[in-house]
Amino acid sequence: MDQADQGVNRNGNKIYVYCVLAVFAAIVLAGVFCYVWHSRNYIGTDDAYVTGSIHTVAPKVSGTVKAVLVKDNQSVKRGDLLVEIDSTDLDVKVLDAGAVVETEESKLRESSMRIEVARQQLEEIMTRIESAKANLVLQEANIRQSRQDLDRSRRLYESGALAQERLEKAQTGYDIAQAQLQYAREQVKQARAARETQDLLIRQAQAAYQSQTHVAEQKRQVLAAATLTRSYTKIAASSDGYVTRKNVEPGNQVQAGQPLMAIVSLDDVWILANYKETQLERVRPGQKVEIKVDTFSGKILEGRVDSIMAGTGSVFSLFPPENATGNYVKVVQRIPVKIVLDQGSDPDRVLRVGMSVQPTIAVR
Repeated sequence: MDQADQGVNRNGNKIYVYCVLAVFAAIVLAGVFCYVWHSRNYIGTDDAYVTGSIHTVAPKVSGTVKAVLVKDNQSVKRGDLLVEIDSTDLDVKVLDAGAVVETEESKLRESSMRIEVARQQLEEIMTRIESAKANLVLQEANIRQSRQDLDRSRRLYESGALAQERLEKAQTGYDIAQAQLQYAREQVKQARAARETQDLLIRQAQAAYQSQTHVAEQKRQVLAAATLTRSYTKIAASSDGYVTRKNVEPGNQVQAGQPLMAIVSLDDVWILANYKETQLERVRPGQKVEIKVDTFSGKILEGRVDSIMAGTGSVFSLFPPENATGNYVKVVQRIPVKIVLDQGSDPDRVLRVGMSVQPTIAVR
Protein backbone atom coordinates (compact mmCIF):
# COMPACT_ATOMS: atom_id res chain seq x y z
CA MET A 1 0.00 0.00 0.00
CA ASP A 2 2.85 2.33 0.83
CA GLN A 3 4.55 1.55 -2.44
CA ALA A 4 1.35 2.34 -4.34
CA ASP A 5 1.04 5.69 -2.56
CA GLN A 6 4.64 6.51 -3.35
CA GLY A 7 4.07 5.76 -7.04
CA VAL A 8 1.05 8.00 -7.13
CA ASN A 9 3.02 10.82 -5.48
CA ARG A 10 5.86 10.46 -7.97
CA ASN A 11 3.41 10.57 -10.88
CA GLY A 12 1.73 13.65 -9.39
CA ASN A 13 5.06 15.40 -9.01
CA LYS A 14 5.93 14.69 -12.62
CA ILE A 15 2.59 16.06 -13.80
CA TYR A 16 3.12 19.19 -11.71
CA VAL A 17 6.60 19.69 -13.11
CA TYR A 18 5.33 19.17 -16.63
CA CYS A 19 2.55 21.70 -16.06
CA VAL A 20 5.00 24.25 -14.68
CA LEU A 21 7.33 23.69 -17.61
CA ALA A 22 4.42 23.98 -20.04
CA VAL A 23 3.24 27.22 -18.45
CA PHE A 24 6.79 28.58 -18.47
CA ALA A 25 7.25 27.57 -22.09
CA ALA A 26 3.93 29.20 -22.98
CA ILE A 27 4.99 32.38 -21.22
CA VAL A 28 8.33 32.35 -23.01
CA LEU A 29 6.66 31.71 -26.35
CA ALA A 30 4.12 34.46 -25.67
CA GLY A 31 6.95 36.80 -24.72
CA VAL A 32 8.89 35.92 -27.85
CA PHE A 33 5.77 36.37 -29.95
CA CYS A 34 5.01 39.73 -28.35
CA TYR A 35 8.63 40.81 -28.79
CA VAL A 36 8.67 39.78 -32.44
CA TRP A 37 5.27 41.37 -33.04
CA HIS A 38 6.30 44.58 -31.30
CA SER A 39 9.65 44.65 -33.10
CA ARG A 40 7.92 44.33 -36.45
CA ASN A 41 5.29 46.96 -35.75
CA TYR A 42 7.12 49.45 -33.54
CA ILE A 43 10.58 50.82 -34.28
CA GLY A 44 12.37 52.75 -31.57
CA THR A 45 15.72 54.35 -30.88
CA ASP A 46 17.41 56.14 -28.03
CA ASP A 47 19.63 58.15 -30.39
CA ALA A 48 17.23 61.09 -30.57
CA TYR A 49 17.05 64.58 -29.21
CA VAL A 50 14.88 67.68 -29.25
CA THR A 51 15.81 70.42 -31.68
CA GLY A 52 14.14 73.63 -32.76
CA SER A 53 14.48 77.10 -34.18
CA ILE A 54 17.33 79.01 -32.57
CA HIS A 55 17.57 82.63 -33.66
CA THR A 56 20.93 84.27 -33.08
CA VAL A 57 20.64 87.93 -32.10
CA ALA A 58 23.42 90.06 -33.58
CA PRO A 59 23.71 93.80 -34.28
CA LYS A 60 23.89 95.18 -37.80
CA VAL A 61 25.98 98.15 -36.68
CA SER A 62 28.99 98.52 -34.41
CA GLY A 63 28.89 100.68 -31.33
CA THR A 64 28.62 100.91 -27.57
CA VAL A 65 25.76 99.09 -25.86
CA LYS A 66 23.51 101.63 -24.19
CA ALA A 67 21.00 99.27 -22.57
CA VAL A 68 20.19 95.56 -22.27
CA LEU A 69 16.50 95.09 -21.63
CA VAL A 70 16.24 91.31 -21.11
CA LYS A 71 17.64 88.61 -18.83
CA ASP A 72 18.63 85.01 -19.44
CA ASN A 73 15.69 82.63 -19.95
CA GLN A 74 13.23 85.53 -20.15
CA SER A 75 10.18 85.06 -22.34
CA VAL A 76 9.94 87.60 -25.17
CA LYS A 77 7.50 88.35 -27.96
CA ARG A 78 8.36 89.21 -31.51
CA GLY A 79 9.18 92.92 -31.72
CA ASP A 80 10.20 93.28 -28.06
CA LEU A 81 13.26 95.49 -27.63
CA LEU A 82 16.28 93.46 -26.50
CA VAL A 83 19.36 95.66 -26.80
CA GLU A 84 19.90 99.34 -27.55
CA ILE A 85 23.16 100.67 -28.98
CA ASP A 86 24.24 104.29 -28.52
CA SER A 87 23.05 106.21 -31.59
CA THR A 88 24.63 109.64 -30.98
CA ASP A 89 26.94 109.54 -34.00
CA LEU A 90 24.20 108.18 -36.22
CA ASP A 91 21.79 110.88 -35.01
CA VAL A 92 24.26 113.50 -36.24
CA LYS A 93 24.51 111.79 -39.61
CA VAL A 94 20.72 111.74 -39.92
CA LEU A 95 20.49 115.45 -39.06
CA ASP A 96 23.22 116.32 -41.57
CA ALA A 97 21.59 114.24 -44.28
CA GLY A 98 18.23 115.84 -43.51
CA ALA A 99 19.69 119.34 -43.83
CA VAL A 100 21.25 118.43 -47.18
CA VAL A 101 17.91 117.06 -48.38
CA GLU A 102 16.14 120.29 -47.40
CA THR A 103 18.75 122.33 -49.31
CA GLU A 104 18.48 120.19 -52.44
CA GLU A 105 14.68 120.18 -52.31
CA SER A 106 14.76 123.98 -52.03
CA LYS A 107 16.93 124.08 -55.15
CA LEU A 108 14.49 121.72 -56.82
CA ARG A 109 11.58 124.02 -56.04
CA GLU A 110 13.55 126.95 -57.45
CA SER A 111 14.22 124.98 -60.64
CA SER A 112 10.52 124.22 -60.92
CA MET A 113 9.65 127.89 -60.46
CA ARG A 114 12.15 128.88 -63.16
CA ILE A 115 10.43 126.52 -65.57
CA GLU A 116 7.05 127.99 -64.69
CA VAL A 117 8.31 131.57 -65.16
CA ALA A 118 9.93 130.62 -68.47
CA ARG A 119 6.66 129.10 -69.67
CA GLN A 120 4.75 132.22 -68.69
CA GLN A 121 7.27 134.32 -70.59
CA LEU A 122 6.85 132.03 -73.58
CA GLU A 123 3.10 132.61 -73.47
CA GLU A 124 3.73 136.36 -73.51
CA ILE A 125 6.07 135.96 -76.47
CA MET A 126 3.48 133.89 -78.31
CA THR A 127 0.99 136.70 -77.71
CA ARG A 128 3.51 139.17 -79.13
CA ILE A 129 3.99 136.96 -82.18
CA GLU A 130 0.27 136.85 -82.84
CA SER A 131 0.01 140.62 -82.40
CA ALA A 132 3.02 141.20 -84.69
CA LYS A 133 1.58 138.90 -87.33
CA ALA A 134 -1.75 140.72 -87.18
CA ASN A 135 0.03 144.05 -87.51
CA LEU A 136 2.02 142.66 -90.47
CA VAL A 137 -1.20 141.70 -92.23
CA LEU A 138 -2.52 145.21 -91.61
CA GLN A 139 0.64 146.86 -92.93
CA GLU A 140 0.63 144.64 -96.02
CA ALA A 141 -2.92 145.85 -96.70
CA ASN A 142 -1.82 149.46 -96.12
CA ILE A 143 1.11 149.15 -98.53
CA ARG A 144 -1.15 147.78 -101.22
CA GLN A 145 -3.56 150.64 -100.71
CA SER A 146 -0.74 153.21 -100.69
CA ARG A 147 0.72 151.77 -103.89
CA GLN A 148 -2.65 151.97 -105.60
CA ASP A 149 -3.09 155.58 -104.41
CA LEU A 150 0.37 156.50 -105.66
CA ASP A 151 -0.19 154.90 -109.06
CA ARG A 152 -3.51 156.73 -109.46
CA SER A 153 -1.98 160.02 -108.37
CA ARG A 154 0.80 159.65 -110.96
CA ARG A 155 -1.69 159.04 -113.77
CA LEU A 156 -3.75 162.05 -112.72
CA TYR A 157 -0.66 164.20 -112.39
CA GLU A 158 0.54 163.19 -115.87
CA SER A 159 -2.87 164.10 -117.31
CA GLY A 160 -2.73 167.45 -115.53
CA ALA A 161 -5.71 166.66 -113.32
CA LEU A 162 -3.70 166.56 -110.09
CA ALA A 163 -1.36 169.06 -108.52
CA GLN A 164 2.23 168.11 -107.75
CA GLU A 165 1.61 168.70 -104.07
CA ARG A 166 -0.99 165.94 -104.02
CA LEU A 167 1.39 163.60 -105.86
CA GLU A 168 4.12 164.27 -103.33
CA LYS A 169 1.67 163.60 -100.53
CA ALA A 170 0.75 160.24 -102.08
CA GLN A 171 4.44 159.40 -102.42
CA THR A 172 5.03 160.27 -98.80
CA GLY A 173 2.10 158.09 -97.73
CA TYR A 174 3.53 155.20 -99.72
CA ASP A 175 6.98 155.65 -98.20
CA ILE A 176 5.48 155.69 -94.70
CA ALA A 177 3.46 152.54 -95.40
CA GLN A 178 6.56 150.81 -96.73
CA ALA A 179 8.52 151.75 -93.61
CA GLN A 180 5.69 150.52 -91.39
CA LEU A 181 5.59 147.24 -93.33
CA GLN A 182 9.32 146.76 -92.83
CA TYR A 183 8.94 147.51 -89.14
CA ALA A 184 6.08 144.99 -88.85
CA ARG A 185 8.22 142.34 -90.52
CA GLU A 186 11.06 143.06 -88.10
CA GLN A 187 8.66 142.77 -85.17
CA VAL A 188 7.50 139.33 -86.34
CA LYS A 189 11.11 138.25 -86.89
CA GLN A 190 12.18 139.46 -83.46
CA ALA A 191 9.21 137.80 -81.76
CA ARG A 192 9.98 134.48 -83.45
CA ALA A 193 13.64 134.76 -82.47
CA ALA A 194 12.53 135.49 -78.91
CA ARG A 195 10.35 132.35 -79.01
CA GLU A 196 13.31 130.22 -80.13
CA THR A 197 15.45 131.70 -77.38
CA GLN A 198 12.72 131.09 -74.81
CA ASP A 199 12.26 127.51 -76.02
CA LEU A 200 15.99 126.99 -75.46
CA LEU A 201 15.75 128.52 -71.99
CA ILE A 202 12.84 126.22 -71.13
CA ARG A 203 14.77 123.16 -72.30
CA GLN A 204 17.76 124.25 -70.26
CA ALA A 205 15.55 124.85 -67.22
CA GLN A 206 13.94 121.42 -67.66
CA ALA A 207 17.36 119.78 -67.96
CA ALA A 208 18.48 121.60 -64.82
CA TYR A 209 15.29 120.46 -63.08
CA GLN A 210 15.90 116.84 -64.08
CA SER A 211 19.49 117.06 -62.88
CA GLN A 212 18.39 118.61 -59.61
CA THR A 213 15.70 115.95 -59.24
CA HIS A 214 18.39 113.28 -59.55
CA VAL A 215 20.59 115.04 -57.00
CA ALA A 216 17.68 115.47 -54.57
CA GLU A 217 16.73 111.81 -54.95
CA GLN A 218 20.31 110.76 -54.21
CA LYS A 219 20.30 112.88 -51.06
CA ARG A 220 16.95 111.40 -50.03
CA GLN A 221 18.46 107.94 -50.42
CA VAL A 222 21.41 109.00 -48.27
CA LEU A 223 18.95 110.21 -45.63
CA ALA A 224 16.93 106.99 -45.87
CA ALA A 225 20.11 104.92 -45.51
CA ALA A 226 21.23 106.96 -42.51
CA THR A 227 17.79 106.62 -40.91
CA LEU A 228 17.77 102.87 -41.56
CA THR A 229 21.25 102.49 -40.11
CA ARG A 230 20.18 104.40 -37.01
CA SER A 231 17.18 102.10 -36.62
CA TYR A 232 19.61 99.18 -36.35
CA THR A 233 20.73 100.53 -32.97
CA LYS A 234 17.48 99.18 -31.54
CA ILE A 235 17.65 95.38 -31.67
CA ALA A 236 14.28 93.67 -31.36
CA ALA A 237 13.27 90.02 -31.06
CA SER A 238 12.67 88.42 -34.45
CA SER A 239 10.34 85.76 -33.01
CA ASP A 240 8.56 84.64 -29.87
CA GLY A 241 10.71 82.56 -27.54
CA TYR A 242 13.11 82.53 -24.63
CA VAL A 243 16.40 84.39 -24.28
CA THR A 244 19.44 82.12 -23.95
CA ARG A 245 23.24 82.48 -24.08
CA LYS A 246 23.12 86.20 -23.28
CA ASN A 247 26.66 87.57 -23.33
CA VAL A 248 26.21 91.33 -23.55
CA GLU A 249 26.08 94.04 -20.91
CA PRO A 250 25.68 97.84 -21.02
CA GLY A 251 28.93 99.54 -21.94
CA ASN A 252 30.20 96.67 -24.09
CA GLN A 253 31.70 97.59 -27.44
CA VAL A 254 30.08 95.33 -30.03
CA GLN A 255 30.75 94.75 -33.70
CA ALA A 256 28.30 94.18 -36.51
CA GLY A 257 27.46 90.49 -36.73
CA GLN A 258 28.72 89.68 -33.22
CA PRO A 259 26.35 87.20 -31.45
CA LEU A 260 24.82 88.82 -28.39
CA MET A 261 22.25 86.21 -27.40
CA ALA A 262 19.93 83.61 -28.87
CA ILE A 263 16.17 83.21 -28.86
CA VAL A 264 14.78 79.69 -28.68
CA SER A 265 11.19 79.24 -29.77
CA LEU A 266 9.54 76.49 -27.70
CA ASP A 267 6.49 76.67 -29.96
CA ASP A 268 8.57 75.39 -32.85
CA VAL A 269 10.43 72.29 -31.66
CA TRP A 270 10.74 68.85 -33.20
CA ILE A 271 12.54 65.57 -32.69
CA LEU A 272 15.55 64.50 -34.71
CA ALA A 273 15.90 60.72 -34.37
CA ASN A 274 18.90 58.90 -35.85
CA TYR A 275 17.55 55.51 -36.92
CA LYS A 276 19.67 52.72 -38.30
CA GLU A 277 19.32 52.32 -42.04
CA THR A 278 18.10 48.75 -41.47
CA GLN A 279 15.14 50.07 -39.45
CA LEU A 280 13.69 52.38 -42.07
CA GLU A 281 12.29 49.92 -44.60
CA ARG A 282 8.70 50.47 -43.47
CA VAL A 283 8.97 54.01 -42.08
CA ARG A 284 6.85 56.54 -43.95
CA PRO A 285 5.94 60.21 -43.35
CA GLY A 286 2.69 60.56 -41.41
CA GLN A 287 3.13 57.48 -39.19
CA LYS A 288 2.29 57.87 -35.50
CA VAL A 289 5.09 58.20 -32.97
CA GLU A 290 5.20 57.82 -29.18
CA ILE A 291 7.90 59.90 -27.54
CA LYS A 292 9.34 59.25 -24.09
CA VAL A 293 11.29 62.10 -22.54
CA ASP A 294 14.28 61.10 -20.41
CA THR A 295 13.84 64.13 -18.16
CA PHE A 296 10.22 63.29 -17.31
CA SER A 297 9.84 59.58 -16.62
CA GLY A 298 6.40 58.29 -17.44
CA LYS A 299 5.52 61.23 -19.68
CA ILE A 300 4.66 60.20 -23.23
CA LEU A 301 4.10 62.68 -26.02
CA GLU A 302 2.37 62.04 -29.32
CA GLY A 303 3.80 62.94 -32.70
CA ARG A 304 4.19 61.80 -36.28
CA VAL A 305 6.94 61.27 -38.81
CA ASP A 306 7.41 64.46 -40.80
CA SER A 307 10.23 63.53 -43.16
CA ILE A 308 13.29 61.35 -43.67
CA MET A 309 16.60 63.02 -44.41
CA ALA A 310 17.93 62.59 -47.95
CA GLY A 311 21.28 61.28 -46.70
CA THR A 312 22.99 59.66 -43.75
CA GLY A 313 24.39 61.72 -40.94
CA SER A 314 27.98 60.82 -41.83
CA VAL A 315 27.62 62.21 -45.36
CA PHE A 316 26.95 65.69 -43.98
CA SER A 317 29.58 65.55 -41.26
CA LEU A 318 32.61 67.83 -41.28
CA PHE A 319 34.80 64.95 -42.46
CA PRO A 320 32.72 62.61 -44.63
CA PRO A 321 33.92 59.00 -44.84
CA GLU A 322 36.43 58.10 -47.55
CA ASN A 323 35.92 54.44 -48.41
CA ALA A 324 38.32 54.29 -51.35
CA THR A 325 41.46 54.03 -49.22
CA GLY A 326 41.40 50.24 -48.94
CA ASN A 327 40.73 50.16 -45.19
CA TYR A 328 36.98 49.76 -45.48
CA VAL A 329 34.98 48.49 -42.51
CA LYS A 330 31.25 48.27 -43.01
CA VAL A 331 29.32 50.22 -40.41
CA VAL A 332 25.56 50.44 -40.21
CA GLN A 333 24.69 54.02 -41.07
CA ARG A 334 22.14 56.16 -39.30
CA ILE A 335 19.65 58.36 -41.11
CA PRO A 336 18.02 61.30 -39.33
CA VAL A 337 14.21 61.23 -39.18
CA LYS A 338 12.31 64.42 -38.36
CA ILE A 339 9.40 63.88 -35.98
CA VAL A 340 6.95 66.66 -35.19
CA LEU A 341 4.67 66.84 -32.17
CA ASP A 342 0.91 66.67 -32.53
CA GLN A 343 -0.85 69.93 -31.78
CA GLY A 344 -1.58 70.14 -28.07
CA SER A 345 0.73 67.24 -27.23
CA ASP A 346 3.02 69.48 -25.17
CA PRO A 347 0.72 72.23 -23.81
CA ASP A 348 3.08 73.04 -20.93
CA ARG A 349 6.04 73.32 -23.33
CA VAL A 350 8.24 71.12 -21.16
CA LEU A 351 10.56 70.17 -24.02
CA ARG A 352 13.85 71.99 -24.23
CA VAL A 353 16.20 72.01 -27.18
CA GLY A 354 18.86 69.32 -26.73
CA MET A 355 16.83 67.01 -24.46
CA SER A 356 17.25 63.28 -25.03
CA VAL A 357 14.10 61.40 -26.00
CA GLN A 358 13.13 57.88 -27.06
CA PRO A 359 10.72 57.88 -30.01
CA THR A 360 8.89 54.77 -31.13
CA ILE A 361 7.33 54.72 -34.62
CA ALA A 362 4.21 52.63 -35.24
CA VAL A 363 4.84 51.13 -38.69
CA ARG A 364 1.92 48.65 -38.72
